[in-house]
Amino acid sequence: MTNTAQFPAVGADRGSGAPPAAPRPGGTGPSPLILAAGLVGVAVVAGLVWGIVRSGGDGGVVGTPQAAPPSANPLTDGRFSYDVVAGPVEAADCSANSYGKMIDWFSQHPCEKVLRGLYTVQEGEARALVSVVVVVMPDDSGAQQLKAVTDTDGTGNVNDLARDETVTLPGAPVVAQGEYHSEVDGREVTIVEANFFGGHSDEQLLADISQDAAGLAEHLTSG
Repeated sequence: MTNTAQFPAVGADRGSGAPPAAPRPGGTGPSPLILAAGLVGVAVVAGLVWGIVRSGGDGGVVGTPQAAPPSANPLTDGRFSYDVVAGPVEAADCSANSYGKMIDWFSQHPCEKVLRGLYTVQEGEARALVSVVVVVMPDDSGAQQLKAVTDTDGTGNVNDLARDETVTLPGAPVVAQGEYHSEVDGREVTIVEANFFGGHSDEQLLADISQDAAGLAEHLTSG
């Protein structure tokens, strides 16, 4: 006898089967390790982009531009501002450009060169003429000896540019009768003499000018 019972269709709900298992918490998203790796990648890319932006794309660092330092000007960098009357005037024979006992002294202790300049300075109503001389000696010892000699009264000095008439300046005061100041730096001796025009008198101001004017040595040596 033929069995006519029907077999259940493939894939049909059997009714009595167990329900499908519930998905694990988090569903089917990426694992924590994958997420961490992704975050690291994003950070790396962001760092590269920031580096390119900072470098301007061509290796040069882009940032707040720094202001260039102002150029040095010995005529205006000190307490007072000076106008050049003459100089720098350079010579190799210090003896020929001196007076008094300094003529013989330089004959026995020749210098390498002498640089001279003449300046004016105005402070209020006071106007002064300033002579600045830089003598370069062969060695430091010679420079120290020169300073000691010129610092002594009655020994003479190096001619200023008005004294030897290199410059003719009507009404110019005699700077050798005013304030004197000297400094030594290695082989260089700077000698400053200053005096007021028109008989003006202010000893402290003249002393301040003569000390400040020593900075004009840079104007002579760099010119």
